[in-house]
Amino acid sequence: MKKIVFTLSLLVIVSCSVFAQTDPVKIGVIGLTHTHVHWVFNSNQFEDFEIVGIVEPNKELAQRYADQYQFSMDMVYESLDELIKIKSPEAVTAFGTIYDHLNIVETCAPKGIHVMVEKPLAVSLEHAMKMKTIANKHQIHLLTNYETTWYPTNHKIYNLIKQDTLIGNLRKVIVRDGHKGPKKIGVDKEFLEWLTDPILNGGGAIMDFGCYGANLLTWITNGQRPNSVTAITMQQQPQNNPKVDDEAIILLTYDKMVAVIQASWNWPIGRKDMEVYGLKGVLYADNRNDMRIRIGLGYDDYKEERMTLEELKSPNNDPFVYFASVIKGKTKVAKYDLSSLDNNILVMEILDAAIRSAKRNQTIFLKH
Repeated sequence: MKKIVFTLSLLVIVSCSVFAQTDPVKIGVIGLTHTHVHWVFNSNQFEDFEIVGIVEPNKELAQRYADQYQFSMDMVYESLDELIKIKSPEAVTAFGTIYDHLNIVETCAPKGIHVMVEKPLAVSLEHAMKMKTIANKHQIHLLTNYETTWYPTNHKIYNLIKQDTLIGNLRKVIVRDGHKGPKKIGVDKEFLEWLTDPILNGGGAIMDFGCYGANLLTWITNGQRPNSVTAITMQQQPQNNPKVDDEAIILLTYDKMVAVIQASWNWPIGRKDMEVYGLKGVLYADNRNDMRIRIGLGYDDYKEERMTLEELKSPNNDPFVYFASVIKGKTKVAKYDLSSLDNNILVMEILDAAIRSAKRNQTIFLKH
């Protein structure tokens, strides 16, 4: 009889464990002013996570989203504290100002609630370091979401670099990101109000798009800290961006490589692309799915291969499915993965140095 009781108990434990692993992660959406929030509502993989509540004090804005995505306004709460008290989310995703990120971590981490923020991690290195300390103390996952994290071309290039034979040792990386500018592309008024504010966004194009290049470079170099950072910024659209820069060029030096980050709200055509130069050839990520490989054959001759890549496999094709997978322990975040805290702390170090460089008109040397 004892043996049977033990067996039945074991079956109950195993069944509960399996059920717990497949139960969707309860996620709260914090803010609706960042229009990247459409991403979470448009995810088609809701079996992995469930949106249990939304924090947005602007009821007119919340109603627009409720009408578009057919959710009840009963899901919308005035504050993060209210959402946590009533819905007890396991995790939250932040879609408000970048300045809000610190407060969200300060509120959620002590309660064991995991956090994913939209890029960049913080408005400043000071905020970022506080967030890291709090997240580590309370042992929560603190991830940063970038659009380019989910690009098949970037992952293909990363894997080819690690082979170290196709294009040879790296010598130069150029990353270009941006668009015509927030006002020109017609972002929502609620988004525009803080995206062009130096306090709430931490800067202009240098923050909004400079972070992409710093994030990819930190990943590619496996967390190498640049030796130096030199940056210039300009304001080419003072009528549209009166408080912040809208053009930034950041030059980075490493032990055996240089890098250029071009972050701009002045591109005539929106872009997120990268060029990786080795001793023997070049890898081009032209966009999310299209890439080229050129191998040198002499002075200016080369052979070229073009390819269009399929989307990545789940959970690496959706930030919120990925987040849920990390929380459940199914996916491990490597130290300098694109979403990782260590990567994005270094991103903030690079951006902090770039902002200081542009203001002082001098090169900033980072400590090692």
